Amino acid sequence: MDAAAGTKGYRALREGAAWMDLSARGKIRVTGDDRARLLHAMTTQQVEQLTPGEGCYAFFLNAQGRILGDANICCGEGYFLLDTVPETKQKLFEHIDRYIIADDVTIEDTTAGLATVAIEGPEAAMALQKLGAPLPELDYGAQTWGERIVARVSSTGAGGFSVFLPPEEKAELITALTAAGVPEATPAEARTVRIEHGRPRYGEEITERYLVQETGQLQAVNFSKGCYLGQEIVERVRSRAQVHRVLRRLEIDATEPPPAGTKLNSDDTPAGEIVSAVFSPALGKVAMMAYMRIPFAEPGTEMRLGDARVFVV
Repeated sequence: MDAAAGTKGYRALREGAAWMDLSARGKIRVTGDDRARLLHAMTTQQVEQLTPGEGCYAFFLNAQGRILGDANICCGEGYFLLDTVPETKQKLFEHIDRYIIADDVTIEDTTAGLATVAIEGPEAAMALQKLGAPLPELDYGAQTWGERIVARVSSTGAGGFSVFLPPEEKAELITALTAAGVPEATPAEARTVRIEHGRPRYGEEITERYLVQETGQLQAVNFSKGCYLGQEIVERVRSRAQVHRVLRRLEIDATEPPPAGTKLNSDDTPAGEIVSAVFSPALGKVAMMAYMRIPFAEPGTEMRLGDARVFVV
């Protein structure tokens, strides 16, 4: 059984609000007159149309259409801020830098100079309002709060915000949140809630192994924008409906999570492969994500893993 079972941070993420220190996440600041044009040509989103205060979630692809990484992109006055998982920060920085040739673009790794505190859960907005923070209305939108930036993004799927701020102000913000009754959620608690919500994370459920449509995260793609790196493959898959598997959330009537890589079969037919699993205290069973072959990806589809019943949510 997972260590997050019934703990305070876990319950807060599901029912109230909890804070998490996500300062290890990569932050890349992009400036220069050609910044929007370059990022537009390198991501799956319509970056050129973003105005200050807006944002988006996007994939960075290689020429073969494989996903190099993902990022929350916040548009500010004269800059873009890219927020990504720690594992892809250096890879994305080098990827963007490689394509800056005659462009007026400067990229800066601001990870060490910009802390990140996330406040997530159904009451996250209320918790931040108590502190006098502005609340962006649009998903991935951002507003300034003194020297801080508040972005409406969620790493767990529970809804919430990330506050980007000078490292010397992090302790002050955490103290204020704690005084307001907002507890900390540990990485294990956050992962449990994330998998319960079916929110994939790059490096675990999403890797270079997969194509865009296989992840099911089509909110990261604008299918009407102009040319970008990897678009030919994305469009070919879309127009020919060539995807053979897709990421789905599943539940299994068990208390022990099966390891990543476990194969799922329907009778003797291969049906899918588990990529992450965790015991869910709220469900009283295991929640997991798996890449399912299309014939077995419909909600309600049932199969067995050993003696346990497995079904697609």
